[in-house]
Amino acid sequence: MKMKLIAAAAAAMFLHAGAGVAQTTLTMSSWVPPTHSLTRDVLGGWAREVERVTSGRVKLQMLPKHPIAPAGTFDAVRDGLVDVSYVTASYTPARHPLPLLAELPGAGATAEINSVAYSRIHWKYLHQAGEYKGVKLLGVFTHGPGQMFMAKKPVSSVADLAGVKIRSGGGISEASAKALGASPFVKPAPESYELLSSGVADGTFFPSESIKSFKLDKVVKYATVFPGGFYSSSFGFFMNEDKWNKLSKQDQDAIMSVSGEALARLAGKSWDAADKEGWEALRAAGAVIQNASPEFVAEVRKRTEPLVQDWIKAAKAKGIDGDKVVTEFRAELRRVADGK
Repeated sequence: MKMKLIAAAAAAMFLHAGAGVAQTTLTMSSWVPPTHSLTRDVLGGWAREVERVTSGRVKLQMLPKHPIAPAGTFDAVRDGLVDVSYVTASYTPARHPLPLLAELPGAGATAEINSVAYSRIHWKYLHQAGEYKGVKLLGVFTHGPGQMFMAKKPVSSVADLAGVKIRSGGGISEASAKALGASPFVKPAPESYELLSSGVADGTFFPSESIKSFKLDKVVKYATVFPGGFYSSSFGFFMNEDKWNKLSKQDQDAIMSVSGEALARLAGKSWDAADKEGWEALRAAGAVIQNASPEFVAEVRKRTEPLVQDWIKAAKAKGIDGDKVVTEFRAELRRVADGK
């Protein structure tokens, strides 16, 4: 009888411990391929950190397929089709105009610099506007410096872009293309290979990681490199609000400890490493890579300056001092670049 009681007590302890290890499993999805650094390293890396800091009480399960078109991701998370995912503001500029701050020309020289600086400014000034209302925002970040990639001819001046069909993700990328005289159209990143290989697009604006991620080394023949890029794309990373509210305060605090700026730095470092691989793939394919001349850079900055003023007006319409935020964001970029 005594042995039975001991066995029963041991079994109860085992079941209790097991229940404490994995109380919650959340679904997560990505609209870029599983091999993309955003899926593999950012979402995957963050998920591993969440499991670690919650001692296994919260786990993430990646869905085999994203449940909706990329631009609908915010609604998919809000409505519970998936618990955790992300979207770039370029795909939802009407809903998320403030994150376009980090997409403006003249941002960080690397994804890490831009992501960390943008994260600090977002939580300090932009989050109060409520553009992510309806979901639990966990972090914001950007991709690496956006550059010009062409399939048929090089681009050495603004004149070379006249009428050129450019695949764009929207947002500042699309607006910049228009300001430079190109003919942009908005399509999700995973469609880029087909668009370029079929001739529907003459070129695309992308961070260099996309060359390898979407196998564009087979179709891109020319690249024009701007110092720090001439645009970026900003991302919001979020969780279904009901699922968040059901988590314990202990687990919420633990998750936030690896989100926010920590997530921005994780994403930035990952994207910088992927950008390096993208350039290596393009060089290996024999593409012609040229640096934009000072004159070309100056002309691009001149033609895209109205985009900065447009953002300032949009911010003011939401009760935010746009001039102050742009100035502070640029100062924050310098601070992060200096290791602060």
